[in-house]
Amino acid sequence: MKIIVTGGAGQLGRAFAALAGSFAGQLVILESHALDVTNLAQVHSIFHQVRPDAVIHAAAYTAVDAAEAAPEEAFRVNVIGTRNIAAACLQYDSKLVYLSSDYVFDGRQSRPYTEFDCPNPLNVYGRSKLEGEFIAARICPRLFIVRTSWLYGDGHNFVRTILKLAREREYLTVVNDQTGTPTYAADLAQGIMALIETDGFGTYHLSNGGYCTWYDFAQEILRLAGLPTVVQPVSTGTFAAAALRPRYSVLRNYMLELSGGDYFRCWQEALADYIAKMPLGISER
Repeated sequence: MKIIVTGGAGQLGRAFAALAGSFAGQLVILESHALDVTNLAQVHSIFHQVRPDAVIHAAAYTAVDAAEAAPEEAFRVNVIGTRNIAAACLQYDSKLVYLSSDYVFDGRQSRPYTEFDCPNPLNVYGRSKLEGEFIAARICPRLFIVRTSWLYGDGHNFVRTILKLAREREYLTVVNDQTGTPTYAADLAQGIMALIETDGFGTYHLSNGGYCTWYDFAQEILRLAGLPTVVQPVSTGTFAAAALRPRYSVLRNYMLELSGGDYFRCWQEALADYIAKMPLGISER
């Protein structure tokens, strides 16, 4: 199987690059300089060269706060870029995995969101990802929509930020009124690879198990790293963020449960694995 991965420089793209050596097929991992998904001619040129059996579309505009001031750019990348990829998948009969987000929900529920709950995004980024879902579904019949949450892996992320700040400060302030599920990019990549081998097309939530607040997440990061930095819980209103965030965006991997079982481990176990594998210069400096 030949698979194109867009957004190769991102955390998920790097997780797929780490899987390339053990994959029996061919993973063609493309960064934005090699494939601008908003350029339809370039998209078709790449597809003509590779003729992929499947595409994992991870390229996206992900700057949540910046999107409030630049909605056209967010929609250009997340909707027009997705349209271009979906149209090429239709032409070449390729399976498509479209990466979406927990931010398609408004966070007003008090139970984990399933794939059958109605989206209602609060911000521009969430709306652009939801419109990306809609346009992919209208074009490409061989489609997996994969929603995930609070992703971390190889690259800039919450875990590395907390570790860095913890070595520079005596105490940290972290939001304690937003609840979700941290998801390890390596686990997500493996989950997508398992899904793409099937023809069980549809919408899936893929995240690690359990849930926590950002404050709980920070506490566990510091505990696993053996750092004594004090963390002070604060409300979302403490930070003047441009975009509204859902207060509760826990995803339940319900379609996996219905299809034979949820194989994702709990977020604490995944985080411990991630921190244990971090280079010493990052995790213990």
